[in-house]
Amino acid sequence: MSSKNLSGNRSSFEVKPGGIISGRITVPGDKSISHRALMLAAIAEGETTIKGFLQGEDTLATAKVFQQLGVEIENDGNLIKINGVGLHGLHAYDRALDFGNSGTSVRLMTGLLSAQSFNSELIGDESLMTRPMMRVIAPLQTMNADINCSDDGTLPIKITGGNQLKGIDYELPVASAQLKSCLLLAGLYAEGTTTIIEDTPTRDHTERMLVTFSHRLTRNGNQISINKADKLVGAEITIPADFSSAAFFIVAANIVSGSDVVLENVGVNPTRDAMLKIMTLMGANIELQNVREQSGEPIADIHIKSSELKGIDIPEELVPIAIDEFPAILIAAACAKGTTRLSGATELRVKESDRLQSMFDGFIATGIQVEMTEDGLTLEGGEFKGGIVNSHGDHRIAMAFSVAGMIAKKAIFINDCENVATSFPGFVDLARKAGMDITYV
Repeated sequence: MSSKNLSGNRSSFEVKPGGIISGRITVPGDKSISHRALMLAAIAEGETTIKGFLQGEDTLATAKVFQQLGVEIENDGNLIKINGVGLHGLHAYDRALDFGNSGTSVRLMTGLLSAQSFNSELIGDESLMTRPMMRVIAPLQTMNADINCSDDGTLPIKITGGNQLKGIDYELPVASAQLKSCLLLAGLYAEGTTTIIEDTPTRDHTERMLVTFSHRLTRNGNQISINKADKLVGAEITIPADFSSAAFFIVAANIVSGSDVVLENVGVNPTRDAMLKIMTLMGANIELQNVREQSGEPIADIHIKSSELKGIDIPEELVPIAIDEFPAILIAAACAKGTTRLSGATELRVKESDRLQSMFDGFIATGIQVEMTEDGLTLEGGEFKGGIVNSHGDHRIAMAFSVAGMIAKKAIFINDCENVATSFPGFVDLARKAGMDITYV
C-alpha cells in the first residue's frame, strides 16, 4: 500500500476574519469506524472491501501495522481491499510495531495482540509514548495475558505471546470506548464469556462492526457480553463521514452570521451525538435530514444555520459521549451570550495534548475570559481578539481555533498543526471550499 505525505511541509495556519459557511460539503470518513473495520477485516476470513476509509495518518498507521503482521491490503485512495488471514493467521515478522500518534490503534490492538502466539512490542511517536496505558494493561493481565508497559504506565507495551486468555467480568473504571473495545477484541479469543459493565454508555462502533463481521454479542442493560469466536466473515463496508470532523463545521456555521450549510452522510450514532444535544441546549439551529442506516451505522445529512447561542451548564452525563468534540464545543461557548461551565472532563487531560490546558491557553492568547478547574473550564462569552495559538501538536485544538479565526477581530495564527492530517487530511482545502479564509504560513 502506498503512502503519502499528508501534512505537507508547512506546519502553521493563518485564519483571517470574514466569510460564511455555506453549500453542501462532505468531511472524510469516520476515524473510529475506519480503525475498527480494518482490524476486524484483517482477522476475518475472506475479502473485505471498505469504501470511505479515512486516509489519515492514524488509520494508515493501523494499516501499516497489519501489513507488518502479514495481512495483504490494497489501497487505491478510494477503496480498500483486505484479504483477511483469520483469527489465528497473523505473524510477527518484526516484533516492534509502530503506531505513530494513534491512541485508538495501540489501545485496541493491545487486546488483539495479547491473544496471539507471538511476541510483540508496541511503540509510537513522542506524544503517544507519554499517554496512559495501564487502563488496558490491568484488565488484560486479569485475562491471563503476559503483558507489561513502562514503570510510568506508558508505552512501550511488551507482550509475550502464547497465553490462553480467559473471559472475565469487568466494570469499566472510566467511560472509555477504547478500553471497552480492547477487551471485546481480547474476548474474541478468550475461553468462556467476557462481560463488560459500563455505567456511562460509550461509542458502540465495535459492537456494531462485530455484527457486520458475523459475530453476535449480547447486551443486558449496561452489560455487554462476548464469547470466543470460531471465525469472522469478510464483509462489504461503507464508512460514514466522521462526526468529530463535522463538529468543526457545525460550530462554524452556528457562530458565523449568515451561514447555511449541509454536511452530507455524517454518522449520527446515538453513542456519539451528544454534541448535538449540547449545541441544541445552547440554542443552535441544527436539523437532521434523510436519516438512514449504512453498514450498521445510522447516518444523516446535517443542516446548520447561524444562531444566537447562550451559555449553559453542560450536563455532566453528556460529557463522556462528546469528549472528542469539546475543542469545537468550547469555541461555540466562547461565542455564546453568558457563562458556560464544563465539568467532569478530566479525560480531556490525557488526549493528544492536555486539552483543557491547551484550550485555556488558546483562549487567553485570543482574548477570551476563562477560568480552569481540575475537571473543566468556565467561559464567559466574548469576542476573539486574534493572536497566536499553540496547538501543542493536537489536531483538534488546531482545527478548533481555525474556526474561531472566522469571527475574530484580527487574524488567528495556529502553530504546530502537522497532526491535523492524523484525523482530517484535506482540512484546509475543504475549509476554504466551505468559506474559511485559511492559509498555510
